[in-house]
Amino acid sequence: MDESFAYADFAYVYDKLMYDVDYKNWADFIENIFKVHKIKPSLMLDLACGTGSFTVEMAKRGYDMIGVDISTDMLNCAKHKSFDFKNILYLNQDMIDFELYGTVDTIICLMDSLNYILYKKDVKKLLKNVYNYLNDGGLFIFDINTPFKFKNILKNNVFYDVSEEITYIWQNYFDSKKNICEFDLTVFMKENNIYKRIDEVHLERCYEINDLKKMISESGLKLLNIYDNLKLRKISSKTQRGFFVCKKEIN
Repeated sequence: MDESFAYADFAYVYDKLMYDVDYKNWADFIENIFKVHKIKPSLMLDLACGTGSFTVEMAKRGYDMIGVDISTDMLNCAKHKSFDFKNILYLNQDMIDFELYGTVDTIICLMDSLNYILYKKDVKKLLKNVYNYLNDGGLFIFDINTPFKFKNILKNNVFYDVSEEITYIWQNYFDSKKNICEFDLTVFMKENNIYKRIDEVHLERCYEINDLKKMISESGLKLLNIYDNLKLRKISSKTQRGFFVCKKEIN
């Protein structure tokens, strides 16, 4: 399936499904990382920016933002909510093969977007690209769903949420041999007193922490730390979301 069409209908219900994500809290955490590592970025790239909620939050805080996403529908939603912001540029590109007009101070890739890259060779390509487009001393920050979360929380479970406006059923199938988790999502969204059904299938790969460490090192980036789920503390064996902070060292 062409990934650019994967979110076609889904893009317009994405924000409703992500109602419990506190983007201000995420932005606070990212800024705390900046403080800890003593950098003051100006120009920032948001890879796999989706509908732009985090991009807009950072733009509100004065950062010049570039948002990259493969889905034109996601970007249409992002542009709609970014109408009043002149410090955001959106690009319709694949996160693996993105191209910029120049280098940036910081690159972020959030909401387990890296797990959506199913092949190690493509992760390596992404990391090399990140290295090329980062200014010396710049940071690359990304998060992943951890092996613990795939194997103990997601695995073959079913999740659901029911409300008058939108209802979803989310079924997971984790293949421990291939390290691939399939998410089957069925959404019923109310439109003019009629419920529209949207079906989505998404795949994420479970990456071992040590494999990612090796790929980061091979890319030329230096791994500074891995933080535990929006906290400035190191990950544990039961961490569900890990935040990797990598640096392009000054040559």
